[in-house]
Amino acid sequence: MTSKFHYFSDALARRVDALSKLDVEFFTVDMGEHDIFDVYLNAFSPEDNPVFRERTEHDCSCCKNFLRNMGHVVVVTPDGVESIFDGLDVPAPYDNVAQTLADFVVNRPLKTLFRTPERRFGTRETLELLDDKTTRAWNHFYATVPPRCVDRNAATTIGRYNTNRDVLERSFETLTKDALSTVLDLIDSNSLYRGAEHRPAVQKFLAAATRTITPFQIAIMAKDNQLAHFKNSVIGTLVEDLSKGVDLERAVASFESKVAPQNYRRPTALITPRMVDNALKTLDELGLNDAIERRFARMSDVSVTDVLYADRQARQIMRSKTESLLRDAVATNARQRPLPEGDKITIEDFIANVVPNAQQIELKLANKHVSNFMSLTAPVHADAPPLFEWGNGFAWTYDGDVTDTIKERVKRAGGKVDAPFRISLSWFNYDDLDLHVVEPGGNEICFHNKRGCYGALDVDMNVGAESREAVENVFFNNIMPGTYEVIVDQYNRRETVDVGCEVEIEFLGQTTTLSYPTALKRNTPIAVLKVTKDTILIEPAKGVTSSSRPLEKWGISTQTAQTVSSILLSPNHWGDRQNGNKHFFFILDGCRNPGEARGIYNEFLKPELRDHRKVFEVLGSKSKCPASEDQLSGVGFSSTRRDEVLALVNLSNGGKRCFTITF
Repeated sequence: MTSKFHYFSDALARRVDALSKLDVEFFTVDMGEHDIFDVYLNAFSPEDNPVFRERTEHDCSCCKNFLRNMGHVVVVTPDGVESIFDGLDVPAPYDNVAQTLADFVVNRPLKTLFRTPERRFGTRETLELLDDKTTRAWNHFYATVPPRCVDRNAATTIGRYNTNRDVLERSFETLTKDALSTVLDLIDSNSLYRGAEHRPAVQKFLAAATRTITPFQIAIMAKDNQLAHFKNSVIGTLVEDLSKGVDLERAVASFESKVAPQNYRRPTALITPRMVDNALKTLDELGLNDAIERRFARMSDVSVTDVLYADRQARQIMRSKTESLLRDAVATNARQRPLPEGDKITIEDFIANVVPNAQQIELKLANKHVSNFMSLTAPVHADAPPLFEWGNGFAWTYDGDVTDTIKERVKRAGGKVDAPFRISLSWFNYDDLDLHVVEPGGNEICFHNKRGCYGALDVDMNVGAESREAVENVFFNNIMPGTYEVIVDQYNRRETVDVGCEVEIEFLGQTTTLSYPTALKRNTPIAVLKVTKDTILIEPAKGVTSSSRPLEKWGISTQTAQTVSSILLSPNHWGDRQNGNKHFFFILDGCRNPGEARGIYNEFLKPELRDHRKVFEVLGSKSKCPASEDQLSGVGFSSTRRDEVLALVNLSNGGKRCFTITF
């Protein structure tokens, strides 16, 4: 070769070395049927590449090997694609050759990552031994392979990258931006199980999909495994389903079947921005925007004709608004009527025959009645058109939660708490305790046998020390008479503080708490339960204390007589209306819901709003009634659900009676 070739080869080596120091990725281009060595030779004019001996001067096997291994290498930068031949400052004729190679390579389609097990290609100089025993130096192409491109498993890495790129290309073709945005909305509204964990991946893919996608960008992004495999991830399958037009409920149900435990209950409804827009449009058309804002109802809101019973204080509040009506209505109600015989009475007979003779009514609530606590709600704007199908603006909301009880913790963990027979374990450190219940017949329900003959274990916590307020729960949908043994196993002791446990047994609404205050051993007996269809006898084991303690809620204690200030039917049965299930509300003196109350439920809505039920599900959870001192709260009983409550009645003739009201 000519004496100037080393300027070309040295400049190329420096160019590769400089590129290796940049934050860029190296790729190869697809040469197709072309041989880059032929492109190289054809770039010379005949006079610049004369025949030397048998071949032209630049027809070198060493340079051929280098070009076929590195000549088709490019780097992809934010500004585009560059060849290793770009920008070389070399003398003629090599400046033209370098530019020809650069132009040819950068206009070829990208092929794959550049990876090789070799650390170096070519050599700067070789020596030829001449006949006269002297040597002649020949210069060649050479370069050190960038360290990031040296890979002993190059073929495997390239194959994995090619798969990533193919999947990513299909992902950008099939996953829509609308579907990605919908999934983000669901995550932000807490409508997907552990959705927050998937948010970064969805955001990342949406940001990538929002760009103008070029093959060069795909080539770079395919290196990102999370991005490339997004389509095949569990959240990606949800996006894919939505992109294909699968119904939102079905798509999310499919997602949750893959990731959520069996007892998972989604905390909110599924809505998208489009659903919200349509619902708001309907509200505007019906003039119902003012009806959305809700508050607790007050005694002064209620028409006297809708009150079945009012004590003296309630009458005073109502008198300021409707004194004349009150005098007529309440005076009429005060007429003496014959009282029923016996202590059991239906709610209809109680209202018809006992209430007219009552001076004072008290309820003695059982622990089971915590699920009956309710509040009446009303619109903030009294003149707003009613949202509800019964033609007035009033509604009601039940709240069965009891803060900090074992039952509430089991409920939060996804356990079944409304079964007629429930056994729940609670403890307060990171130990792994296990609840075992031996059923009649000897079958044992526990963590490795969760479904028994009659009951099932549905909450099993602290296998991985995840909580200091852990619970486990065994429930029975049907009561099978017989003897049950309750055992707590100290499976894994991790702490020496806050030891012991509590076991809560709920049987047909009556709750008993068993306390074991010291550190447990393996398979510690707690109690033997002797059960019939309607009774339970609890025999605590040695060291276990038993209590059937009252529960506190909203300023009311169970197992203690509470004064009834008024009795009302549910608003869907006020006046001449007979719309849906009837509820009987006992408003209790001093009963105050300390939190916010939901004022809108889908089942209450006017028919023309039901197409937007998913939006109203969320709207109801977000537009709650603020806490208020002046409110109508107490306990409610549905006419469709069997229940009973003890009522103590002071009669107008001075007598007292005790009734068990049945519903």
